Amino acid sequence: MLSIENLRSGYGRIEALHGVSIEVAAGEIVTLVGANGAGKTTLLRAVSGVQPIAAGRIRFQGRAIESMPAHARVALGIAQVPEGRQLFAPLSVEDNLKLGAWARRTTNFGADLHGIYELFPMLGALRHTTAGALSGGQQQMLAIGRALMAKPRLLLLDEPSMGLAPKVVDQILNVILDLKRNGLTLLLVEQNASAALAIADRGYVLETGTITASGAAADIQGDQRVREAYLGV
Repeated sequence: MLSIENLRSGYGRIEALHGVSIEVAAGEIVTLVGANGAGKTTLLRAVSGVQPIAAGRIRFQGRAIESMPAHARVALGIAQVPEGRQLFAPLSVEDNLKLGAWARRTTNFGADLHGIYELFPMLGALRHTTAGALSGGQQQMLAIGRALMAKPRLLLLDEPSMGLAPKVVDQILNVILDLKRNGLTLLLVEQNASAALAIADRGYVLETGTITASGAAADIQGDQRVREAYLGV
């Protein structure tokens, strides 16, 4: 579904990604593991179109998209849940969700909203509450729900467990698994490497802008160097 070849990107004269190549097959959860500053968020932003690239190719379902603006990639079926959620705090839960469907140019939200409220019943009860008044876990649920309103084929998740209590993290990870069971493809960036690898099919280790290991998630989790560097074992 997603193929990235020799991707280079950076900020000014500082290159953050040094020829990164990864693939994500339809129906997979693929996770990117790495320390802060490794380039994980830059990679997701390059895929979604909000981070310029200097070189390389990005193909989505066989189509070159590296020159497409971000909104066109959303229309093709790519949605991102950004690090820090980036909700519209003064707007209600329901209005935030409706904005997620903006690129679809539709006003028929009923069935879509019902699906999100089934996935996150708490959001249904809080639909008229402003996003800024929600707890961290509720905000993360809303950020995921907003992205799902775009009806993506590929969902990019950037640090979905950041700042959340362990019980809420488990809820979020279970939702990610449910989305996969329903046919969604997911590319997951998560500093909680152990939790991410436990639910992923495959993984890549990104170190200072370079892929240093890749393979089945179980194999990455069993790699002693990875265990020492990222799993605290």
